[in-house]
Amino acid sequence: MMQQEPLYITGHIHPDTDSVASAIGYAFLKRAMGIPAKACRLGNLNTETRYLLERFHFEEPELLEDARIQLQEMQLDHPVDLNPETTIFETLQLMQSGQGQGFGVTDENGVLIGIVTRSDISFVGLGDTALGIDLLKETPVENIVKTISGKLVYKDENRHINGKVSIVALTKNHVKNYDIQDRIVIIGDDPQAQSDLIRKGAGMLVMVWTKEVQPEVIELARHYHCQLVLSGHGSMNTSRYLYFSVPIGLIMTKKVVTFSDYELAEDVSRKMLKTRYRMYPVVNKKYQPIGYVTRYHMMNYTNKKIVMVDHNEFSQSVKGIEQAELVEVLDHHRICDFATSKPVSFRNEIVGSTATIVAKIFKENQIPIPKDLAGLLLGAVLSDTLKFQSPTTTPKDIEVANMLAAFASLDIDAFATDMFTVSSDISGKSVEQLVNTDIKYFEIRNQKLMISQVIIPCVDYVLGLDEEIEEELSKLVKQRGLDVCVGVFTSILENGSVFFASGPKKHWVEEAFPSYKNRHMVQKNILSRKNQIVPMLTDVITKS
Repeated sequence: MMQQEPLYITGHIHPDTDSVASAIGYAFLKRAMGIPAKACRLGNLNTETRYLLERFHFEEPELLEDARIQLQEMQLDHPVDLNPETTIFETLQLMQSGQGQGFGVTDENGVLIGIVTRSDISFVGLGDTALGIDLLKETPVENIVKTISGKLVYKDENRHINGKVSIVALTKNHVKNYDIQDRIVIIGDDPQAQSDLIRKGAGMLVMVWTKEVQPEVIELARHYHCQLVLSGHGSMNTSRYLYFSVPIGLIMTKKVVTFSDYELAEDVSRKMLKTRYRMYPVVNKKYQPIGYVTRYHMMNYTNKKIVMVDHNEFSQSVKGIEQAELVEVLDHHRICDFATSKPVSFRNEIVGSTATIVAKIFKENQIPIPKDLAGLLLGAVLSDTLKFQSPTTTPKDIEVANMLAAFASLDIDAFATDMFTVSSDISGKSVEQLVNTDIKYFEIRNQKLMISQVIIPCVDYVLGLDEEIEEELSKLVKQRGLDVCVGVFTSILENGSVFFASGPKKHWVEEAFPSYKNRHMVQKNILSRKNQIVPMLTDVITKS
């Protein structure tokens, strides 16, 4: 039964607690409903989120770098990999048993050194006889013995075999008319003929219909350095199988078109159009094959299935989201330019936290919320609503928070104090780290804005940092081609924010927030980026 592809549930870039906790919670709910789902993140986690994950015993979600599928994420073919000493005969047996129509050839470290296919093998049988001669010349005697179901009677280290094969049929002239110098000679059970062939310089005698070899023949072979082998077949099959004893290391294709395991399927599909091979090895960083990709895979692959939580804008989502199979959106933000090629489930509610919606869906489906998950979701609700001080807070958020607190056996006031003490601790962090911790991009009336929000214990923490903060904002303006970049430093204890700005349109910030010029004055009751800062800037931009 084919394994079902996972459902990737992810928040936005520059992940905050709400986006991460909601992804973890919703992935848990999906799995409880029998849907394979995994929570993902799109960037580094902040201090608050790490604290909550550790406190409630959750691992950091997997980093999702691209919504498009990589080869290592696909269900590739996995035929056995052969070593270069494997015979053509053994390879054909594997093909006939359905284990593959081609095989990678690897060295003792598992590193790919070539590939062998039916085309390589057929070239030996249908090609010039000179090729078969050259190959048998290099074939170990052990390979020959194994392939013809034979027995090695005598092996001599002074090998003299030119690769040519002769089948000696006895006539009245016995073996006088045969030129068998250094050849592999197929002969019957005739000690006299065997001795004569050894004296004439045969490199190897392959004896058919022979049960044992006379001692004098073995002694003569030792003197003339002639290999002696008993065959388990008649003369015709023996002559045919001799060429199947060739090790595939001698016939494999050494210049192999490979793909790296991290390559995107859509890129590989385009590259395949330039070649016509049956199969292509997929290798890891050590050049070891992890599987094999074919045109069939390229005709049937699909990109990742994605659920977007805590955002609905492609610009804030994972790279390649436009090519992904978007399944669902769970959000509490404004709905921006959103379009899909197929219908999706879209749930957007006017609440202060996406975690509130997730908890409600648990309740709607009558699925119990485990104690630790309830604690994590409660932390997300308190974080996004700033412990219900944010104007985005609704009665639903408070109701859900009380429910989660009961499930987690937590006191909301004490828990919030612990959490915000950790999240507002900015000691030891550079201005660059602070500015880039929680940053979001917006496009309003074709104007490009970026808003960074930093939670601080009090305004005193940013005193004297004006130049450094504006320098970091200026870097973002140049890197992203912004019209304005805003730095918002929010103190929950002082119930307000201090603003910084850079860019050609930074006067918008001064118009929207009168206290902008006085960095020591807190803009009271301004806490929410989504419901206050963005709408107030939008109003100024619209009127300008």
